[in-house]
Amino acid sequence: MKQDMIVILDLGSHENTVLARAIRALGVYSEIYPHDITVEELKALPNVKGIIINGGLNNVIDGVAIDVNPSIYTMGIPVMAAGHDKATCAVKLPAFTDDIEAIKAAIKSFVFDTCQAEANWNMANFVNDQIELIRRQVGDKKVLLALSGGVDSSVVAALLLKAIGENLVCVHVNHGLMRKGESEDVVEVFSNQLKANLVYVDVTDRFLDKLAGVEDPEQKRKIIGGEFIRVFEEEARKLDGIDFLGQGTIYPDIVESGTKTAKMVKSHHNVGGLPEDLKFQLVEPLRQLFKDEVRACGLELGL
Repeated sequence: MKQDMIVILDLGSHENTVLARAIRALGVYSEIYPHDITVEELKALPNVKGIIINGGLNNVIDGVAIDVNPSIYTMGIPVMAAGHDKATCAVKLPAFTDDIEAIKAAIKSFVFDTCQAEANWNMANFVNDQIELIRRQVGDKKVLLALSGGVDSSVVAALLLKAIGENLVCVHVNHGLMRKGESEDVVEVFSNQLKANLVYVDVTDRFLDKLAGVEDPEQKRKIIGGEFIRVFEEEARKLDGIDFLGQGTIYPDIVESGTKTAKMVKSHHNVGGLPEDLKFQLVEPLRQLFKDEVRACGLELGL
C-alpha cells in the first residue's frame, strides 16, 4: 500500500522531527525535506497530499534569510506555514513548540479536511510494504547483517528473515564493549529460537587495540563504525554470494546527519564513517522510522 504523505519543508525550525512525529501519530506518513527542494522534486515524491513550511530561528544562512521556492504555492498541493509570516498560503500558524498533542490539534483539520489525507500509516502496512521491497531489491542474493542484539538490528533481522529467510546471514560481533551476557543472549534468541543463519565473531582484542588512547567520543564512534564494516567485509569473503549489507539506519540518523539549516548532532555508524571502498549494496528497511516506530514494528513482527 502506498501511504499518503505530508511533506515538511525545513525553514530553520528546531521542531521538524516533533512535527513529523505528530503527523505520523495522526496515522499519516510524513518526511522532512530542505527548504530549497524544487517543484520537480516535490512532484516526484509519492502520494504527497500537503506541504507544511516549518519556519524557525535557523532561517538565516550566511547572513541571508532563506525561503522556499515561490512556485510551491501554486503547484496545486495545499500548503500550511508555521513560524513563517512571509508565506503566501492561506493557512499560517505561529511557530510550533515541542508539544506533540498541541501540534496534532493544530494541524488535524489541515491534514484531513484540507489535504484529504488518509490515515493509512501503520506498522502492518509498513511491514508488508518492506517485505515486498526487500524481495524486489535483493532477489535471490544474500544479505549480510550486523546483529548487535539492539532494537534496530533485531527488527531488521526479523524483517529480513520474513522476506528472504535463509538468504540472510547474520553476523554478531563481540567487540568487548557489550554488557555482560549480551552476546550469549543474541546467540540464544536468533540462532536457537529464530533459527537465523548466525555467525559469531569475537574480535574483542582488535577493537580494544583500535580504541586504545582515544578519548573523543565522536572519534570513537567513527572507529567503531569503520571496524564494524571491515569485519563484515572479512566475513563476507569467507561466504559465497554476499552482495548486500543490511543496516539498522533509522529516520533520526538521516535527519541528524546534517542539513543546511540543522547542524550535525552526532555521527552514526549506520550513516557516517563508512569506508570508501565499501563493496556491498545497502539494504536499510527501517530508514523511514522513528525509534518508537521501530519498537512498534518489532511488536508487529512478534519480537
